[in-house]
Amino acid sequence: MKHVVIIDESPIFREYLRIKLADAGLEVSVAINGLDGIAKIRTNTPDLVIIDYHLSRQSCTEVLKEKKQNPNTASIPVIVMAQRIDQKKIIELVQYNVKKVFTKPIKIDALFATLSELLQVHFDLDDTPSIMEVHVNDNILFIEIAQGLNREKLDLLRFKIMELIDLYDIRVPKIIVMLSDIKLSFADATNLQKLLDTVLQASRAKTRNIRILTKDDFTQKFIAGRKEYDGIEVSSNLQYALEGLLAEMDGTTEFGEKKAEIISEKILQAEETAAPESVLLKFGAEEAHKTLTIEDMRERMENMLIAAVDDDFVIQELVKTTFEQVGATVESYPDGESFLNAIGSKNYDLLFLDLLMPKVDGFKVLQELKARDIKLPIIVLSAVTQRESVIRAFQAGVKSYLIKPLKPMEILKKTMEVVRPTM
Repeated sequence: MKHVVIIDESPIFREYLRIKLADAGLEVSVAINGLDGIAKIRTNTPDLVIIDYHLSRQSCTEVLKEKKQNPNTASIPVIVMAQRIDQKKIIELVQYNVKKVFTKPIKIDALFATLSELLQVHFDLDDTPSIMEVHVNDNILFIEIAQGLNREKLDLLRFKIMELIDLYDIRVPKIIVMLSDIKLSFADATNLQKLLDTVLQASRAKTRNIRILTKDDFTQKFIAGRKEYDGIEVSSNLQYALEGLLAEMDGTTEFGEKKAEIISEKILQAEETAAPESVLLKFGAEEAHKTLTIEDMRERMENMLIAAVDDDFVIQELVKTTFEQVGATVESYPDGESFLNAIGSKNYDLLFLDLLMPKVDGFKVLQELKARDIKLPIIVLSAVTQRESVIRAFQAGVKSYLIKPLKPMEILKKTMEVVRPTM
């Protein structure tokens, strides 16, 4: 039996990969850091090593050097995964028998094609076009799925839900599942059931705390016809999907019908430019049931370069001070114009963006970034009410936001959610 060692600090991707490889009849060992990875390679010589480029307790390069120095393991092929890695570092990896470097988010089909070639094993994969994004806003889990239901990504979704609920310590999970640009039929019933069961089992949410936002008739009939989903509300309008789920309400129940319909129409249609093969789940880095400390966050955020665009000097300083304690660098801009003038020569890992600013506001910044094809994780900063924040954020095309006044730990948690800070 062929043996694979996986060295990755992301429980989501690590566990997903372990299950897929085991289902294909492979022996799998998992390591949660570099030091553990070295021990696993020494103990049971593998046929392949899959390693994350950024590791704690021994770096990826140190692990590979150790492997190279051992004549029994030197020739073992390696697959490296990294969210960001420059060409010079990729060239340096060649000497360690690295066969392929995948950048995150990883194209699952390409990864398994390489695994199949190296291990001579067939993998049965669902190639249904599908895009998934998951975020927590106001302690509500927003799950957006576009184009179709893919079983591989539904498996990843289970671990992502568990990770985010643990990260934010959500005691009473409330969930909105947004099915964008999806038309299902009887042939999709198995995958739709898998989606609903995944959400229920991974979150342990009450059915009354789950909303499905969709225009698909089959989905509505499927849920209405099954007793186990009794209590799940299905709507094609965002105002009703949000009703009763937001932690704090402003005392009213009306958004304005026309506005709600416009926003819902936008949310329920996927952009034509979206890449169907992409896995847009953001892989987290925190193990379940582990209390986050500043040192944990430092390991994952050190050396990040962050932009904070806000006309409020207090907010600029708060973001800067928050990230100083974890070793990240923050560059501040008082308005969108100054940020856009500088972005061409910068390579930021994350952007904190206020929406309402003088000169060039946050909405125009988002439009300009899209026009320039500049892609980076964005967290919107908002001072308006929670319900308005949801609408404003989704209308602007941003799925993750923070409500002012900001709190340092919430800033760090949101960063853990949105990006893989060590990468």
